[in-house]
Amino acid sequence: MAQGAIFRLLILLTVASTSFSQSIIQTWPPKQALLASDGISGHRKIPNDLNCESWRFTVETNDAGIWTRVPARCVGYVKEYMTGDKYSADSEAVAEDSLAYAKTVELSGDGKDAWIFDIDETLLSNVPYYTSHGFGSEISDEDSFDNWVDMAEAPAIPASLRLYKELEELGFTIILLTGRTEVQRKATELNLQNAGYSNWERLILRANSDHDKTATIYKSERRKQLEDEGYKIHGNSGDQWSDQMGFAVAKRSFKLPNPIYVIA
Repeated sequence: MAQGAIFRLLILLTVASTSFSQSIIQTWPPKQALLASDGISGHRKIPNDLNCESWRFTVETNDAGIWTRVPARCVGYVKEYMTGDKYSADSEAVAEDSLAYAKTVELSGDGKDAWIFDIDETLLSNVPYYTSHGFGSEISDEDSFDNWVDMAEAPAIPASLRLYKELEELGFTIILLTGRTEVQRKATELNLQNAGYSNWERLILRANSDHDKTATIYKSERRKQLEDEGYKIHGNSGDQWSDQMGFAVAKRSFKLPNPIYVIA
């Protein structure tokens, strides 16, 4: 009897442990849960009664998980947000919070006090591109976007440019970590310089060996390499949760707004 009771107890504990572990590990919802009723794989069906501002809130907080397109009925809202005062004000608020934190950091003066920036929708704005491509309502076209990158015409996000320069003055070492590929280095450097950015310590782009990695894994690995080189990553600015999640994370991470697309 005692052995039977112990055996049943072990089974219950195993089941409970497995269920708990899965709830912690599953950061993103399973793919099956993302299949829309219109048959578009990965395109979540948004309830018709969900306010577009509330939808954007779920996107920015990562509650929405993986999604592929802006709901058709929210395209006008996203356009107005991204081209109006609200996006600028939200970006300024993130920059102010970032700077307030940066001013509390005691820098060692050894050149290893790092602040990481993503590029797209963090330092540079691709709104001119998305103005002609549905503000996130169209399926991503990599070739079309690559052509836009090669033009090197993306403007700076004013709040981020100001933060960038103030972090420089404070003595932080600026490192750029982007999902752009190595073949786009020349165009990226030219675009950054034309937009007013300079004096970064390193520009890290995806190598061929990073091609099949998720953004979270790729950026985590690069941050770990920086830590192994002795860098202390005090801050990390990016528009995606994948810029900031994973391992070797910064002491403080700051997310900029982006309701146009998500990168896992």
